[in-house]
Amino acid sequence: MRVRILLGDPDSPHVAARGDDEGTGGDVMAARVKNALTLYRPLHDIDGVEIRLHRTVLYNSIYRADDELLVNLHAYGTRAPEAPVIYLTHTESDSTATTYLNSFERVWTSAEPAVQMT
Repeated sequence: MRVRILLGDPDSPHVAARGDDEGTGGDVMAARVKNALTLYRPLHDIDGVEIRLHRTVLYNSIYRADDELLVNLHAYGTRAPEAPVIYLTHTESDSTATTYLNSFERVWTSAEPAVQMT
């Protein structure tokens, strides 16, 4: 089993900016990330699970299972639950899904392991 969770660093200015762009505020967005890290705490001891934090711009949210992806497209002034979600399947080496998967890999590579919150 391999599970990779990649979240915006709650101390990153990009997380604060995303919260401001959504109209919820940077502190609220940072608190959401911290809450997720707290909820993910039991996963830290499971082999094959990695959690990392990145400090890049939050363009979208990507959820992947095997070759199926859901991509939540962030839209300025729109909260994530109200933004469009597209469904993609990764069947070709040159596809829209590949673009998003490559983007995830680039961010993953530069991200830092999340420190277990106590």
